[in-house]
Amino acid sequence: MVIEFSKYQGLGNDFILIDNLHSTDPIITPQEASKMCDRHFGIGADGVIFALPGKEDTEYTMRIYNSDGSEPEMCGNGIRCLAKFIADLSGNTEVNKSYRIHTLAGVIIPKLTEDGNVRVDMGEPQLSPAQIPTTLNSQGDKVVDQSLEVGDRTWSVTAVSMGNPHCITFVEDSDRIDLEKIGPLFEHHSVFPQRTNTEFIQVVKSDYLKMRVWERGAGITLACGTGACATVVAGVLNNKCDRSCTVELPGGCLQIDWSAMDNRVYMTGPATEVFKGKYLTIAE
Repeated sequence: MVIEFSKYQGLGNDFILIDNLHSTDPIITPQEASKMCDRHFGIGADGVIFALPGKEDTEYTMRIYNSDGSEPEMCGNGIRCLAKFIADLSGNTEVNKSYRIHTLAGVIIPKLTEDGNVRVDMGEPQLSPAQIPTTLNSQGDKVVDQSLEVGDRTWSVTAVSMGNPHCITFVEDSDRIDLEKIGPLFEHHSVFPQRTNTEFIQVVKSDYLKMRVWERGAGITLACGTGACATVVAGVLNNKCDRSCTVELPGGCLQIDWSAMDNRVYMTGPATEVFKGKYLTIAE
């Protein structure tokens, strides 16, 4: 089977985008997606995103397979790429055009902005242990500044769900964190039954945070949109940052706003097409 695809990236978080509008199910398996994501033997990407028909009151549905074949509920950088992909597919790139997109994390609404970026209404953060999910502070209403033994030290962590689980910890110098070593230990820690994304955050100023991330199912990536959103929420809960922040990631910066008016988190950042191609799947 020959699959036409487009490659997009948002702050270096890169994805293979597939027009899947003719079917309600992804046209390839998670195993095939993992092969496509291989940076040596495939196209190379952090994940494969499928643009499917909408459900209920939405125009489109987003499904995504990570590079390891797992399926996350949502992806912040990915949905910005999807919005640009949909605009390019339809030929409608009008400014302030928005889309209602069904995801496993609920309805997400990205909007194209005048400066070429995409602003996304990411919805309300979920803070209860059951919603994240985590067994940390299971009898409480939030997991804020909790002690957690990981590796050879105790970390202070805050847990937030943006439709997918995040564990945020604040550090003095994010560049000194050995992500390759410590990231998997957080991801597979027993207190996170569905595994977790983990963000290591350095507070530069009250409105500027520096972030490095280990993503569940993808490992070290250059950016994580839902992680940046969860980070600002965690920063506010720990009195470490403002509700409106620039979050610097290895791939660039995102603007994150946690509205006090409607409790929703808004993410603004770039998404760019890299190239198009055709991929040949070979039966084994």
